[in-house]
Amino acid sequence: MVLWFSGTGNSKYVAQRIAHAFNQEIISIFDRIKNEDYTQVNSDEELIFVVPTYSWRIPRVVEKWIENTQFCGNNKAYFVMTCGGDIGNSEKYIKKLCAKKGFEYMGVMPIVMPENYIAMFDAPDENEAVKIVKKAQPYINSTLQYIGEHKPIREKKTGVADKIKSSIVNDLFYSLFVKDKKFYTTQSCVGCGKCVELCPLNNITMVDSAPKWNGNCTHCMSCICKCPNMAIEYGAKSLNQPRYTCPSNT
Repeated sequence: MVLWFSGTGNSKYVAQRIAHAFNQEIISIFDRIKNEDYTQVNSDEELIFVVPTYSWRIPRVVEKWIENTQFCGNNKAYFVMTCGGDIGNSEKYIKKLCAKKGFEYMGVMPIVMPENYIAMFDAPDENEAVKIVKKAQPYINSTLQYIGEHKPIREKKTGVADKIKSSIVNDLFYSLFVKDKKFYTTQSCVGCGKCVELCPLNNITMVDSAPKWNGNCTHCMSCICKCPNMAIEYGAKSLNQPRYTCPSNT
């Protein structure tokens, strides 16, 4: 069983590749979080979690959902993390999560995909994004091989910098940067409400035909990157910058 969370499509794309390869059921953690759905998950197959990397860890909203959801059946768990560069020492924290849930940890595979965190970095244009997705294919294929052979994914070596990124930097990231105060709309906004539909935490409401962010944001970038009129900005950082959604999910 493949379970995915994705704001702009990178992890969804990889999850669909895996589910198609093994003809497995696929579950959207994104939708379940949005609907506050903690229904028990029953699977005879290994659990394959495909998630983005938020400051060198799996997203805290995903970790919380896994913690609050009961799983029944096969307890083997693979993790696949899409990232802009690396996943730091995320493996340490995934192992802790697996121990808490009674999962048999089968390893984590990082897969570099196009950068989508436009609150801090520049996203690639469409042509460059396509190239990056193509470069990711061998790593996706390696993931498929591990899973197909039911083998643990080889553990990656981590250094001091990795440990700092996934601990101290991760804490600072959430406390200092994961806020929604810099989101605003331009005159291009037509009040369509698409951003309300897209927010996994139901953090956006429409007030006087314009979106309002209410302080509970996970910085998935779905609202700003999928706005049909590019009417959402994030401070000055996103001005005149391309929006990103995975080329295979547009």
